[in-house]
Amino acid sequence: MYRKLIPALAVAALSLQAASALAADAPKDIVLGASVQLTGPVSNTGRYYRDAYEMAVEKINAAGGVKIGGQAHKLALKIYDNQSDVNLSVRQYTQLVSQDKVNLLLGPFASNFALADSAVSEKYQVPMVQGGGASDQIFSRKFKYIFGTLAPASNYFGSTVSMLKALKPAPQSVALLYADDAFDVSVAEGTRPLLKKAGLKVVMDERYSTNATDFNSLLSQIKSKQVDAVLVAGHETEILNFVRQAKSLAVAPKMYSFTVGVPSEDFRKALGKDADYAFGMTAWLPSAALKDRWFGDAQQFARAYKAKYGYDPDYHAASGVADVEALVEAMEKAGTADPKKVRDALAAIRFDSLYGPVAFNAHGQIDLPQVVIQVQGDNLAEVYGAKGFVTPPKYPMPAWNAR
Repeated sequence: MYRKLIPALAVAALSLQAASALAADAPKDIVLGASVQLTGPVSNTGRYYRDAYEMAVEKINAAGGVKIGGQAHKLALKIYDNQSDVNLSVRQYTQLVSQDKVNLLLGPFASNFALADSAVSEKYQVPMVQGGGASDQIFSRKFKYIFGTLAPASNYFGSTVSMLKALKPAPQSVALLYADDAFDVSVAEGTRPLLKKAGLKVVMDERYSTNATDFNSLLSQIKSKQVDAVLVAGHETEILNFVRQAKSLAVAPKMYSFTVGVPSEDFRKALGKDADYAFGMTAWLPSAALKDRWFGDAQQFARAYKAKYGYDPDYHAASGVADVEALVEAMEKAGTADPKKVRDALAAIRFDSLYGPVAFNAHGQIDLPQVVIQVQGDNLAEVYGAKGFVTPPKYPMPAWNAR
């Protein structure tokens, strides 16, 4: 019996060795790490990035993964919930690179998070590609390992200011309101000289606290000063509060425009008909003209995203997909997942994504033009772009009781 057992054990041992050898030869997964706001005050926007990252990874893996040195590697994701807490986000990124040993990093949402978290990628020399932070402060520090796919915050209202001059009748007075976080401060700093150059009179330039819920004082000033155009840089929950209180106080300038909210389906659903007439901006619309390797075009992506997650993507989601695509393009160009070589490839990369052309400048940021959009009844209309008006704007905005 023992003589029969020994050969069987030998065969089993050889089989295990062969299996181990095959496993050792198999290409390892390339792990992308991120800390994203999945709970807390800005989780409604944070989910765009989680969903976009997941969808991009699934699509790329289905197409064979990342091709490096003749081998195909699958992508894997490791995502933590930072609970909308900047300090927790920094700790989680530190854990991702120092303990979890992820290969490369994807970013969080919001400029104040990207500003803090990019210090981790710089310290450990692991590139982070992020489409959630646009503040000029992120890219003014001469960091080498942070790359961004949002246009500079300082020019977010650039196309809107151009449109103001072309409106009939042109606004005679402007209010600039902004939250006190990194992104919105950058927006305000960039908008002031644009307004001055355009010859527009700024009668209010007011900073308010992030996550503010009470805009009554600012709205009362807008009403008493009879402001024509109101530009607000803030987060989505702040904008929702602003519009609701504007209605309750019967404050209806000729127009108002917001840096965020208007492109979001949830924002428009939350306000219903009260969202009508609101202007916003976006660097992305789901156009069939935007092609890429994996999704075909932006329209196909938008349909697939809606079918998978139950809500429409906006530019946050599109930029999130572009972040993953940029890392894949860079790895394939570098022929490795080595962080320093991927970083160098990112700095020189140029490719077409469903979000638009991606080519990082010397500071690590791309610059896509903002298109002015407006809620017009049940439609989100593209109103003004680089070549002027696309769709006639609904302007001036009527009084609340005249809608």
